[in-house]
Amino acid sequence: MTVAAIEATGLGKRFAGSRRRERWALRGCSFRIPAGRVCALVGPNGAGKSTLLAHAAGLLAPTEGSVRVLGAAPAEVRARLAYVAQDKPLYPQLTVGETLRMGRELNPERWDAAAAERIIEGSGPGSALDHGLRVRSLSGGQRTRVALALALGKRPELLLLDEPMADLDPLARHQLMGALMAGAAEHGTTVVISSHILAELADACDYLLLLDGGRVRLGGEVEDILNAHLLVSGAARDLDDLAPHTVVESRTAGRGRTALIRPEGPPDSAWQTDEPSLEELLLAHLRSPDVPALLTPSAELPGRDRTEVTV
Repeated sequence: MTVAAIEATGLGKRFAGSRRRERWALRGCSFRIPAGRVCALVGPNGAGKSTLLAHAAGLLAPTEGSVRVLGAAPAEVRARLAYVAQDKPLYPQLTVGETLRMGRELNPERWDAAAAERIIEGSGPGSALDHGLRVRSLSGGQRTRVALALALGKRPELLLLDEPMADLDPLARHQLMGALMAGAAEHGTTVVISSHILAELADACDYLLLLDGGRVRLGGEVEDILNAHLLVSGAARDLDDLAPHTVVESRTAGRGRTALIRPEGPPDSAWQTDEPSLEELLLAHLRSPDVPALLTPSAELPGRDRTEVTV
């Protein structure tokens, strides 16, 4: 099996406080993300997404378990990865041009000036950022573009993005997502992107990690996860009819019932079946936290069976 972009084994992070206020942001996370994938990292606020990305970037040490990035400890491969945090930390006193020059000087062997400039230039009339502007004078969306330019200019093997588009307007989000995906396709970059904008992620990502309550609920290829579920609908019947299957969520409206299931064989012919959208599937799992987790084979750790990694 090839080296994974990220591989976590029993990863847990507890933030200290008083005994009653200690909080596990991550607990028992075991999964792998193969190299070359574009992975959507989704989950509600407080699920542990930012904590997971910070561990992969080498900025946090686990309380328990471990995480490896590109086959090594994160600190050993920092030159090969790029991380854009939610707050887009930049030096406010530097100009845009000075910031890009700093990126080049810190990454002399890997710096891709053309990739960085494409983000700074934008794609519409008047969208280019003046290299003489100081970072402190930029809007939130403009700071995001500078931070992404630094990350892409580094030409990383692994790109970690924590809510990168939150302060951009829809057109700018669309343009920047296109630039990110083009760069990933050209260089085979693995991208892990955390976002609440499920529609955009569904169009761009081929891999998925769903975190909830600090645990992995779903992991693997988007297509395989979708194919493992069915939407069934029909008259409001007893749920015993679906007993052979795993019922993720069931809803009754009037005389009808709709359920999202993981089928074990074909459902009874009395049920109408349909394919769920990614958004429908994710929302159903978030509303049903007690449903067993699901990892597809590529997301499981080598040498461990599914019951061990399904937490």
